[in-house]
Amino acid sequence: MSNVIVRSVNGVWDWFTERAPAFMPFYRKHMSEYYAPKNFNIWYIFGVLSLVVLVNQLVTGIFLTMHFKPSAEEAFASIEYIMRDVEWGWLIRYMHSTGASLFFIVVYIHMFRGLMYGSYQKPRELVWIVGMLIYLVLMAEAFLGYVLPWGQMSFWGAKVIISLFGAIPVIGNGLTEWIMGDYLPSDATLNRFFALHVIALPLVLLLLVALHIFALHEVGSNNPDGVEIKKGPKGNRWSPNAPADGIPFHPYYTVKDGFYVCFFLIIGAFIVFFAPAFGGWFLEHDNFTEANRLVTPEHIKPVWYYTPYYAMLRVVPHKLSGVLVMFGAIAILFAVPWLDRAKVKSYRYRGLLSKVLLGLFAISFIWLGKIGAGPGTDPTETIIGRFLTAYYFLFFLTMPLWTVWDKTKPVPDRVTMHE
Repeated sequence: MSNVIVRSVNGVWDWFTERAPAFMPFYRKHMSEYYAPKNFNIWYIFGVLSLVVLVNQLVTGIFLTMHFKPSAEEAFASIEYIMRDVEWGWLIRYMHSTGASLFFIVVYIHMFRGLMYGSYQKPRELVWIVGMLIYLVLMAEAFLGYVLPWGQMSFWGAKVIISLFGAIPVIGNGLTEWIMGDYLPSDATLNRFFALHVIALPLVLLLLVALHIFALHEVGSNNPDGVEIKKGPKGNRWSPNAPADGIPFHPYYTVKDGFYVCFFLIIGAFIVFFAPAFGGWFLEHDNFTEANRLVTPEHIKPVWYYTPYYAMLRVVPHKLSGVLVMFGAIAILFAVPWLDRAKVKSYRYRGLLSKVLLGLFAISFIWLGKIGAGPGTDPTETIIGRFLTAYYFLFFLTMPLWTVWDKTKPVPDRVTMHE
């Protein structure tokens, strides 16, 4: 019986490969014969976790679009219908809303790992640039999705964010009306945001993710030591031409990542079932009330993953300057590969100066997020926010200097296995 099953499977496989001859070379290049450094640590699982969340968002989003109505009169009621009357609708909705926050958590950690181990340095500049484009599209996608439930914070958040374009000289007011399709967020706004959220931006996001992975696999993965395994000795147990310090991505890292994916899904499930709003951080309490253009919420603030940039906008007194600072904080990330002049990639072999400055950068970003999530009425927080914003930009603008001044340790010729 088992021989019959094996012959049947082999027959189907031969039939498939005969008609798709490019599949096996593609599979080998990106899986079984893609040799990743053997010293990956836990910091390197967040790229895979982001793919897991992306799949969750796409699948749950498809089911939500089956019942959602992109109309100012029906959008909020359709969400209530999904939550109360659609079988398992509440679960799908909470999986989608929780997934949005988990997406940004793993992406922010993934970006921080890139900064910590110098994953943007030559020859991986393109990998970093495409990654930043993914981050930019992800922010736009999340904003559009946040508006769709048409709760109080959705309406007023959309009004505040879109009105920022009004600060642009000459064309600002016309651009604001063009984006909204009206003088205030309305049916036209919901319809175009819905189309962009469920069709246009997901396609762009999938394309960029594919380019990100292909660009990475073309130059090879970085590692905690910053050692280029392709330039090291050749030959391992799998191939005489493969890097000696590399192991096949499949099955070794797919099995390892599978364990972390299961652990991550357990955490996500705990949030979905027991704390989907997460104390108002994942789902604001005001968004459980239908949008009312005549009633302004006490505090208008974005979701937590935008709050660092919102804090930068708010602590700058001039509107146009605040908009430039906010968008400049994102734009400067694209220049990191050319701002960092350090001779070594990994912070493991950099000096104390680099480690302290990166640690302070992480603290300042989180602190800005806390300030942006607050009411913005405390003058002390405003002053602190200005100092933190200045440090955010100085970290990058002075990077060509302190990365050269900092003392470095000798980088080993081969990868090491210590954490």
